[in-house]
Amino acid sequence: MLTHFQIQSLYEDQRLPGWLFSFYFQQAKHQGIYLPNGTIKWSTKQIEPEQIGQIEKQIHDLMIFHIYDRQR
Repeated sequence: MLTHFQIQSLYEDQRLPGWLFSFYFQQAKHQGIYLPNGTIKWSTKQIEPEQIGQIEKQIHDLMIFHIYDRQR
């Protein structure tokens, strides 16, 4: 389970897509960049490969809620 999920725009003009995100998973902080096409560029490499798919799905769901649903 992800905790303390936070996002921040990559650009001063917040209308431009691209976000920095961070969260805690298994008591470790993880960070990355969420690109407009849904690609995730990880800044940390501590997540086990077998867990990465599940984690990325949760991030996509959170981004849809925090970014795209709020713009409506």
